[in-house]
Amino acid sequence: MPTDLVEAPATAGASSAPSPTITMNDERPPSRIRINLALFAIGLATFAMLFSTQALLPDIAAAFAVGADASSWTVSAATIGLAVAVLPLSALSERFGRRRMMTVSVGVAVALALVIPFAPDLGTLVALRALQGAAIAGIPASAVAYLSEELDSRATVGAVGLFIAGNSVGGMVGRVLTGWVSDGFGWRAALAAVAVMGLVSAVVYRVLLPRSRNFQPAPLRPRVLLGAVRAHLSRPLLLRLYAIGMLLMSAFSAVYTVIGFRLVEEPFGLSAGLAGSVFVIYLVGTGSASATGPMIERLGRRGALYAAITTVSAGLLLTLSDELALVLIGMVLITGGFFFGHAVASGSVSRAATEGRAQASALYQVAYYLGASLGGTTGAVIYHAADWSGLVAFALTALLTTAGITLYATGRARADRRASARLA
Repeated sequence: MPTDLVEAPATAGASSAPSPTITMNDERPPSRIRINLALFAIGLATFAMLFSTQALLPDIAAAFAVGADASSWTVSAATIGLAVAVLPLSALSERFGRRRMMTVSVGVAVALALVIPFAPDLGTLVALRALQGAAIAGIPASAVAYLSEELDSRATVGAVGLFIAGNSVGGMVGRVLTGWVSDGFGWRAALAAVAVMGLVSAVVYRVLLPRSRNFQPAPLRPRVLLGAVRAHLSRPLLLRLYAIGMLLMSAFSAVYTVIGFRLVEEPFGLSAGLAGSVFVIYLVGTGSASATGPMIERLGRRGALYAAITTVSAGLLLTLSDELALVLIGMVLITGGFFFGHAVASGSVSRAATEGRAQASALYQVAYYLGASLGGTTGAVIYHAADWSGLVAFALTALLTTAGITLYATGRARADRRASARLA
C-alpha cells in the first residue's frame, strides 16, 4: 500500500475528455511563446478582476457606511460565483471549445468590470461581483485543458506554470493598483483602472492565442458528469484533499480580507496606497509554489503539508505584534506557506484521480473558492467582534483542523503498511 498522502488511484466512474492526440497536418505547430504569453495575460486579467475590491474594503465600507463584514461580501460574492459556476462551465468547454469558453468568459467579466465602478449601492455592487465571478469561472475551467490538448507534455508543464504565475501577478498588481489609485482618485476610479487593465489583457490574450488544433467536441452528458462527481465525492482521500484546500484558503482569505482594515487603523495608520502595497508579498507565493516539487521529494506530501501549516501558523502569531516589521514578516510566512500548501494539495488531487480528472480538479476549485468566501466573510465578522486576535484564533483553528486531517492520513498510511506487512 502507498505510504504518502495519496492512496492508490481508483476509477472515478466517468472519464474526462480523451487524451489528446496531436493531429498530423500541414499546419505549422502553434508558437509556444504566443500561447504562454496569451495564457499569462488571461491569468493576469482573471485574478486582477476577481479580487479587485479586496484592497478597497475600508474605502467601500466608509462609502456605504457599513462594517467590514458587509463590505467583505464584494469579495466573497465573486468567489462564490466562481465556485458555483466552475463545474458546469468545465462541462460546456468540452462541448464548445476551450478557446471559445475562455474568450466568452473574459469578455463578459471585462464588460461587468466596466460597469461595476458605477454601482449605486452596496447591494448592486455585490450582485455585479457575483456575476463577474461566475463569468471568470470559465477561464480556470478551460485553460489547463487547452494547454494539454495543444502542447506536448513537457511544454504543458511550463505553460501551466506561467498561467499560475499570471494569476498570482494579476492578484498582486490588481490589489496594489487599486490601493494607490484609490488614494488619489477614490475607490470607483480604482475599480475602473482594474477594468482597463483587464480589457488590455483580454485583447492581448485574444490576439495571441492560436486557434485550437486538437480539440474534439464532446456531447453534453449531464448524467456522466454527475456520476463522476458522485464517484469523486465518495472517495475519502479526495474529500480530505478538498477539505485541506478549503481550510487553507479560509485562513488565507480571512487574513488578506482584513489586513487592509488593520493597517489603516492605529497603531499603524497607513494610507490606502501603502496598505494595498502589502499585496506585493503575493510574489513570495509564486516562489514558494515553484519549490513544491523538490520539497515533496525531500519531505513527502504529508511532510510538505506539515511544513506549510507550521509556516502559516508562525506567520499568524507574528502578526499579533504591533510592530509593522514583524507584521510584514508574518505576512511573508503566511503567504509563502499557503501557496506551498495549496500547490501540494491541488497536485495531489490530479495524482489521485486517474479518471475524471477534469471533474476532480473542478471540485477542488469549488472547495477552494468556497473556502475563500467562508474565510473572507467569517474573518471580517470576527475582526469586527473580536479584533485581530480573534481573526488569528479563527485562522489557527482552520490550520489545526488541516493538521488533524493530515495526521489522520498519516495514521491510515501506517495502518495500511502494517496490514500489508502481515499479509506479505
